[in-house]
Amino acid sequence: MTDLHPHGAIHLPRLVATTLVEQLRADLAPFPLDRPGLRLRGVTAVAALLAPDGAMGQAAAALIGPRAMPVRALLFDKSSARNWAVGWHQDRVIAVKQRLEVSGFGPWSVKEGVIHVAPPVEILRGMVTLRLHLDPVGTENAPLLYAPGSHRLGIVPVGQVPEFVERCGVETSLAQAGDAWAYSTLILHASEPALSPDRRRVLHVDYAACSLPGGLEWLGI
Repeated sequence: MTDLHPHGAIHLPRLVATTLVEQLRADLAPFPLDRPGLRLRGVTAVAALLAPDGAMGQAAAALIGPRAMPVRALLFDKSSARNWAVGWHQDRVIAVKQRLEVSGFGPWSVKEGVIHVAPPVEILRGMVTLRLHLDPVGTENAPLLYAPGSHRLGIVPVGQVPEFVERCGVETSLAQAGDAWAYSTLILHASEPALSPDRRRVLHVDYAACSLPGGLEWLGI
């Protein structure tokens, strides 16, 4: 198993071949992107890539073990028409099939019809996020920002996020098309508007390697 410490993030250059990147761009082109991130479910175009023997599935298994499974997939498409920003935050909730009251899980929320819950921090610590770049990302094209080492802090109170970002510092995730970045899912991260807004498409996939207790089930992809 590869260790993400101490930064909680590693660059995986040339994870996917150029020909597959081009095919993914074409296959994902019809999906509506009228908001910063689109949840992908039942999308055959990415199934092989995310499967245990696919490039992203194998990378996840190397990081969190052979039980790694994709539990959420998002498509981000930043451009001059959609040059959005996201402030510093942690990904702290998971999507499940139904609401069941299980100790340590909560609060609950519903986003676009999908049930979400904040799980115990141990579950988030065992997850990894892979971001596959479908376009080059330079310093002026809104690379993801992350606070190295912040994944070790557990759940950071919202009011203390700026303090911890300043303490940890900021790194940028530069990439070529076909590169991926792997992050501890708990890492503090942000996205600024692009200074030179060329297109920046990213396939973002969260992987977990455990089942949920008390009858809860991952919604999955």
